[in-house]
Amino acid sequence: MDEIKLKSYEGKSEAIIENPDMIICRCEEVTLRELMQAIAEGARTVNEVKRRTRAGMGLCQGRSCSRLVRKLIADFTGQKVGKISPGTYRPPVRPLPLNVVASLEVNTNVKS
Repeated sequence: MDEIKLKSYEGKSEAIIENPDMIICRCEEVTLRELMQAIAEGARTVNEVKRRTRAGMGLCQGRSCSRLVRKLIADFTGQKVGKISPGTYRPPVRPLPLNVVASLEVNTNVKS
């Protein structure tokens, strides 16, 4: 079985990963190995992990993987999950069908 051992950036903790090629972010196909490598190299927030790996940038905008990313950061850095920010997302957080957007009324009484 493929197994990797990572030390944290500070060298204070380490992790043994038994199945490092398991996909964590299905939308962007980011593996556990990529996430742990980003954390080992110093990523300490969801946004930092996202910038390094694209986890949370897919169609679901992190709704399926962000909790796990936060848990991995917490476990590897010794922080509590509640202290790790869930990250920032760009609207729309949920995908909208174009017919919904097209059916919106435009307010013509707005002064520019």
